[in-house]
Amino acid sequence: MSLNTDKNLKLYYSIREVAEMLGVSEPTLRYWETEFPHIRPKTTANKVRQYTDKNIEDLKVIYNLIKVRGFKIAAARKMINANKSGVDAKAKVMEKLQSVKDELMALKRQLDTIV
Repeated sequence: MSLNTDKNLKLYYSIREVAEMLGVSEPTLRYWETEFPHIRPKTTANKVRQYTDKNIEDLKVIYNLIKVRGFKIAAARKMINANKSGVDAKAKVMEKLQSVKDELMALKRQLDTIV
């Protein structure tokens, strides 16, 4: 029997954790839930939101459309409804490009300290 070495074993995330991941406020996430009907985190008996990995991926797509690309809420909703898979793919590409850019900037800073 092998051990699962995957460190990301968490099934649910709190609204605070998701807000920190995305760099938005908790009220923003609550508002997006009202505007995008497919974002429905599980809620406990005490009305505590519990976000799954799928919820977070959907929120990353919304974040990309609204915060990165500058779409209005209605335009983002229309775009998601029209072409969900295409929007998902573009959001993942943008996220990867941003991480590559961050890595390159870190390397540049390291090189600048050497020279």
